[in-house]
Amino acid sequence: MKKVLIIGHFWPHREGSVRIMGLAKYLPEFGWTPIVLTGPLQQKPLSKFRFIETDYPEFFASFKKLLGPSSKDARDRLKSHFKKNLFLRFFYDLLKEIFAYPDGDKNWKPFAIKAINQLLEKEKIDAIISVWPVTTHLIAKELKEKYQIPWIADFPDPWSQNHNYPYSFIRKYFDEKLELKTLCNADALTAAAPLYANREEKFHKRPVFLITQGFDPENLNHPMPSLTQKFTITYPGTIYVNKQNPGKFFAVLEKLIFKKIIDPKDIEVRFYGQFQYWLEKEIKKFNLSGVVNQYGLVSRHESLQKQKESHLLLLLNWEDVKGKGVIPSKLFEYLASKRPIFATGGFPGDNVEKILIETKAGVYAPTFKQIENSLLSFYQEYKNTGKIDYKCDLKRINNYSYRKMAKKFADILNQVCEQQD
Repeated sequence: MKKVLIIGHFWPHREGSVRIMGLAKYLPEFGWTPIVLTGPLQQKPLSKFRFIETDYPEFFASFKKLLGPSSKDARDRLKSHFKKNLFLRFFYDLLKEIFAYPDGDKNWKPFAIKAINQLLEKEKIDAIISVWPVTTHLIAKELKEKYQIPWIADFPDPWSQNHNYPYSFIRKYFDEKLELKTLCNADALTAAAPLYANREEKFHKRPVFLITQGFDPENLNHPMPSLTQKFTITYPGTIYVNKQNPGKFFAVLEKLIFKKIIDPKDIEVRFYGQFQYWLEKEIKKFNLSGVVNQYGLVSRHESLQKQKESHLLLLLNWEDVKGKGVIPSKLFEYLASKRPIFATGGFPGDNVEKILIETKAGVYAPTFKQIENSLLSFYQEYKNTGKIDYKCDLKRINNYSYRKMAKKFADILNQVCEQQD
């Protein structure tokens, strides 16, 4: 089989793109042996995965002394401290703006290049996929120029054209220049959402292949576990402030409870993930304490189990017009759970709506009235039957699996290699 080097952090063993795990697992089914080049891992992947782990001084490592030598996650603790102080927050943003350019993993490049050079002395690599972070594309560019290896640059999220771009217009100017210079020699560009593909096509003035995120078919909800006794709605993971709005859902739930249409003893809304104080304020604001609960961080395995035992899975669509068309990666994980998806907020005609209609995996409710009608319908079904029936089209759901994603990448890999030959 041909060999492809995938450059990017190996999620979930280190924070990175979920695509890398899917590619590592399923590319061999399509004639490609993947080798993952990653930064230092929190735990080792299964032995069936071939990976190269390199150490390097991360940008935030020099700040560990501020938090004590025992800090296991200095970056997150530093951010937490900075958010409580406006001056420190300004200092933190300035550090990222100027010194973490093009990203906080910039120090990885020489270590990665050294490891790859050693690899290429021993064996042939037929293609490269650079995924995430931004530094991976700089590494791939240098390899492309030196060895003329076919290269796919993938965008799970855009670089300078990100709808959620966090820096100033000055920084964006330099990011755009570097992105164009870096990717001009890539053999193919891929993106994870129509919004991203369209933006990258306009920016780079070349075709961009659309390959959405996916789910691991091994995580499909089978056999189905017992559902919770209460009418349970679950949301795992991060909520992006000012980008996603649980307030719409909370307002409707409060109204239905106040009118005694929904019995608060029947229902629980569960949030799993980093405890968020602003979310707790929202819960109290809508008088939903005891009905809506935050349970904090749980393992990935437990998170999947909590989803599978739920009556509904809550999806908070992107509310920022700049991000119209974003497809949350959470949607694909929900598909594997085979529980009805309750997508609130967003915009009519959104990509999320199209996927839900295609797969029959849930309902799309962007407005208050639609949220109310859908929630009431779900609740009445629960009261009548004790459950919410799931009417998905499993064949269409499987079109969004890691296996399908890997097949699309394999097709592009074959294409760029044929062009080089």
